[in-house]
Amino acid sequence: MAASGGQLGVTGPLSLALPTDADRRATEALVDELKRQNNYESATETNKRLAVLNSLQQIAEEFIRHVGKAQGLSDSLVKSLGGKIVTFGSFKLGVIGPGSDIDTLVVCPSNITIEDFFATFPEILQKMAPEGSITELTLKPDAFAPIITLKYNGVDLDLLFGRIAIHNQIKKDLVMTTPDLLRGLTDQEVRQLNGVRVAEEMLSLVPELGVFRAALRAIKLWSSRRGIAGNIYGFPGGVVWAILVARVCQLYPKAVASTIVAKFFQVMKRWQWPMPVILKQIDYTTRIGNLKVWNPQIYPGDKYHLMPVITPAYPSMCATHNIMRSTKEVIDKEINRAGDIAEQIIVGKAQWKDLFTKHTFFTADYKYYLSVITASTSEEAQLPWSGYIESRVRHLVKLLEDHPSIALAHPFNKGFARVHRCQNEAEVEKAKGGSLEHQAKDIATATTGHGLAVGASSKTDLVNAEQKADTNGSVTMVYTTTHYIGLELHPGVKSLDLELLVARFRNEQCYIWDKYDHESNAICIIHTRNSDLPDDLFEEGEVKPTRKQKKKTTTNGASKKRPATEDPNQAPTKRQQTQQTSVVAAG
Repeated sequence: MAASGGQLGVTGPLSLALPTDADRRATEALVDELKRQNNYESATETNKRLAVLNSLQQIAEEFIRHVGKAQGLSDSLVKSLGGKIVTFGSFKLGVIGPGSDIDTLVVCPSNITIEDFFATFPEILQKMAPEGSITELTLKPDAFAPIITLKYNGVDLDLLFGRIAIHNQIKKDLVMTTPDLLRGLTDQEVRQLNGVRVAEEMLSLVPELGVFRAALRAIKLWSSRRGIAGNIYGFPGGVVWAILVARVCQLYPKAVASTIVAKFFQVMKRWQWPMPVILKQIDYTTRIGNLKVWNPQIYPGDKYHLMPVITPAYPSMCATHNIMRSTKEVIDKEINRAGDIAEQIIVGKAQWKDLFTKHTFFTADYKYYLSVITASTSEEAQLPWSGYIESRVRHLVKLLEDHPSIALAHPFNKGFARVHRCQNEAEVEKAKGGSLEHQAKDIATATTGHGLAVGASSKTDLVNAEQKADTNGSVTMVYTTTHYIGLELHPGVKSLDLELLVARFRNEQCYIWDKYDHESNAICIIHTRNSDLPDDLFEEGEVKPTRKQKKKTTTNGASKKRPATEDPNQAPTKRQQTQQTSVVAAG
């Protein structure tokens, strides 16, 4: 057990029933299905990760010693500085899958700064790692959570910097959950430590780690397949699903994984939101600096959280503050669907694979979509621009769901990155406006965000594309990323003009970006019917929607077919290119 003795959670368990033989068989079937779905990595891959982490520990210690020497510290003090590599996220929780990255924190003593981290750590890393083992090294010092991303021997790593202001030495047995570690830190530094502290607290608050991990794997796979994962889009992120599963484990401490999964949907279906989900009593007594603890009695903004899920480590925060009315409705619908399937599985009338079937966002769910298209003429300009707009899409969703004619605005939880080869300025403008006429077919569409990838543009693809452009000076490469929002209109709505709403979004959310350059960055928001969606959104075996042909009667009574739908590769009209918006016509 993760914790010995005593009650786990803020209430007593709902059941202490021991698992039956049928429960155990259901769990075996669940684990077998997860393995068929490639949810577990091999022992070889796990050992490879551990070797990389062991190497990072040595590199981190050398980095800290190097900075200490440069600061003029004595040899004895330099040797005692220490340092620690700790993980969080799916690796820490024990649910990492093949190819996933490892969220890693480099814990440093008080004399090391984040400037030291970005200036010196990459140099030490390249020096100490085996030659050629470090690839795709990227520094992001200006990100909301400053980070270094890289591949080390093929293992994806996200490296964050964590400073402990109250310690001049960092020992390997340092307990990261101690609130005092936050003293003397900036808000940004507290955020850097938060992922580790939340993960470690969570693991101490579940009755059986093995049960928790198997159930969490199932819930994460389900949420990914159904397209309802991703905090940036207004859906629960990984830590939220983990907290929810942990809470159900507390309520059924003797249950096996199959029971936890089935009970998960029952509990969440009946949960009385906005009653918060918490794993332990919120600590309101500790006071460190100006750190804010979630409290709807004090902070008015906390009252408006629709599905509050609260992190267990001080300072407790709401991890679901981005959830909106529309995304909550989508989540509720998916939980209801999954609950029905889980009940059928438990009584032997369905199989676990039925729970994990792919979403139907593009194939069946909506007739109308908004396509939010960002574009740049260089990959270097497009990555930060599209990433910024990705973080703003949920603000457009809020505007849409407040429109009196819109019943639901459902953002898809990933973007689709495409590359286009254009011969002249007119073709460039068409690509920026959503046309796929000049899409580079030899470069696969890549996906951003959460969920299952449809394709991925490799570095080699992009380099080859740029080389082709270089050999022909008349070719301009255009890089676009498109996010899709499904629209459900209220009954009786015949037309919908979103021009003013879209203009407000562009002006209030897009053009205010401090790095925005109207010559380098473009954004176009257009209406797309389901029948006009690009082919690369559909996997093999999926049926793309088609527009129903309506018969028209001429004056002599003969039937006349409706004209064919517009070419989906056609660029927006000149007015749409200029205004970068469109009128959605319903019906």
